[in-house]
Amino acid sequence: MQPDTTDLFEDQRDRLFGLAYRMLGTVAAAEDVVQDAYLRWHEVDPATVENPPAYLTTVVTRLCLDELKSARQQREEYAGPWLPAPLVAERGAVPPSVETDMALSVALLVVLEALTPVQRAVFVLREGFDIDYTTVASIVNRSPAHCRKIAQRAREHVGDRNRRFSTSRDEQEALVHAFVEAIEDGDPERVGTLLAEDAISYSDGGGEVTAALRPIYGRDRITRFLMGLVGKAPSDLRLEHVTVNGEAGLAVHYGDDLQSVWVFRSNNGQIDRLFAVLNPEKLRHVRSD
Repeated sequence: MQPDTTDLFEDQRDRLFGLAYRMLGTVAAAEDVVQDAYLRWHEVDPATVENPPAYLTTVVTRLCLDELKSARQQREEYAGPWLPAPLVAERGAVPPSVETDMALSVALLVVLEALTPVQRAVFVLREGFDIDYTTVASIVNRSPAHCRKIAQRAREHVGDRNRRFSTSRDEQEALVHAFVEAIEDGDPERVGTLLAEDAISYSDGGGEVTAALRPIYGRDRITRFLMGLVGKAPSDLRLEHVTVNGEAGLAVHYGDDLQSVWVFRSNNGQIDRLFAVLNPEKLRHVRSD
């Protein structure tokens, strides 16, 4: 007896969403791609598909490639820094389909934006899902040898711009907790000691809400910026520790209204990258959870 067509797909849904999200960086676009793949799957006789997971991986990857090509110009014209939509869970928890690995970190997803669509696909399939080069080649319509070269160039690019640090999850949790505590106490000196001298802060408002349109460079400028935000915030400001893409993060609320989601990259006991998503469209799925 053949498994039900819907059951076959649903068994793969979380994995396919994880693939699409890593490729596209937004929840809405990833969900749209998975839904499109679902509709296409129902047009196929599953008895003719030897390996449904591999078939669906190919469909989703190719849909993502099409989406990336059409989205490139929109992202180039985006108001301010473009950041991926955050996947948020309660502190210490991990959202469905999300592994706590470097293939999902916000810092890495930002770096992946600089890759070509095919480079990104090869990198994600190999590094995120450990798919062999022969299969990757069939998905992206390249030879295995060419895919190896593409992957090497992608790894070199990612390695140059997103160094892997040895900070453990517990260490990062403790660092973020201390950082938030210093902000809540209004202590700029303590905030400064927790920031790397060459730290950079990125804010994504998407032109929809007030946000810094350019990155903020350096410990002192970021500290002043953060203290200014807290000073202007309403009395019902609430900072909630959450998990963002498998890493320690922060949700900023005014009362019950979610204003932004922050995630941090750390190195040698200090925060060296801050990513703040304020764009309401990128927080819609968080608010509805």
